Amino acid sequence: MTRANAIHVFVYGTLRAGEANDLRVAAAKRGIPEPELLGTATLHGRLYDFGAYPGLVLDPTGTAVRGDVYRIDAALVPVLDEIEEVYPGGDALFLRENHAVVMLGSEPVDCIVYPVSPQHIAGRPVITGGDWVAHRLSRG
Repeated sequence: MTRANAIHVFVYGTLRAGEANDLRVAAAKRGIPEPELLGTATLHGRLYDFGAYPGLVLDPTGTAVRGDVYRIDAALVPVLDEIEEVYPGGDALFLRENHAVVMLGSEPVDCIVYPVSPQHIAGRPVITGGDWVAHRLSRG
């Protein structure tokens, strides 16, 4: 994977390291080259608790939502779409979008992000701290 054709992804929930859908594990199971962790980053929005996973609604005036930026092989994108149940033309909970994400001390990186469609957040509690892992661990 060269830097010129690198694909980056910002993960904030179950795709993070050690979580239920760890993208490194998903890549390894399918023989896809291991994603390279570039660092921690934040993206502003509101993080919602869907029980077993979070959902992010992007909002530049929202909380700094913590996540990680990885450089991934293009072959991993359809796998992530499958995990997030993103299908063309469907009324999916998660969407696949591209957004500029800034890591500490770094230039913006164009990343794939999987936010949720705002129409699905009614009645969901907000994760005020902006960190899914810390929130999940605090629930016990």
